[in-house]
Amino acid sequence: MLLDNMQPGRLIKRYKRFLADIELDNGRQLTVHCPNTGSMKNCADPGSQVWIQDSGNLKRKYPFGWELVQVEGRFWACINTGRANALIREGIENGVITELQGYSSIRQEVRYGDENSRIDLYLEDEQRPPCYVEIKNVTLLEQNGIGTFPDAVTTRGAKHLRELMLMVSEGYRAVLMFCVPHTGIEQVRPADHIDPAYGQLLREAAAAGVEVYAYGASISPQQVVISQPLPVCL
Repeated sequence: MLLDNMQPGRLIKRYKRFLADIELDNGRQLTVHCPNTGSMKNCADPGSQVWIQDSGNLKRKYPFGWELVQVEGRFWACINTGRANALIREGIENGVITELQGYSSIRQEVRYGDENSRIDLYLEDEQRPPCYVEIKNVTLLEQNGIGTFPDAVTTRGAKHLRELMLMVSEGYRAVLMFCVPHTGIEQVRPADHIDPAYGQLLREAAAAGVEVYAYGASISPQQVVISQPLPVCL
């Protein structure tokens, strides 16, 4: 996924979930849109190097959007969670995500389940049952290359796990895919210290037949690309 119209700066602060104040390299300060509803734990430290994107839309209240942050002064993370689905789809279509090859079509936001849900990716092929793919974005680096999910208690995430288990029980293929656009994360684990109920349900889902994968990304101010599988430790 190519990134264009990017500008470097430093994070002053993130606040009200959707806003961040940035100081550009020329000293100019501006408020930008923060496309991330999570806690952004360890990804929003004041003074961090960031890259923001100019939408070019002067009608927007905040024409710039925050895209990248440098974590601990050495790792890059894409904090725009709205890119996760497109990154994984691109990884499937490019053949990088080997576990999800062999389907003739991909649809997005298809309704499914018993709890009024929409699946992120719905893979179809005449030769096999459909595959339901739920995508979660992982940017919380704890220590020693360990990335954890979620970064805050998630009732929505638990609902999605229940829906995936239901699909397995009905004879379909169901996948939980961790998209990891963070160059410091080398493996993914459930964040039991943040949401133990989610961690327990994730293990139950895996035992019930839900497939769980994680894929990392190569990141630069020019592009973010899904690049390699990462181990998931349950």
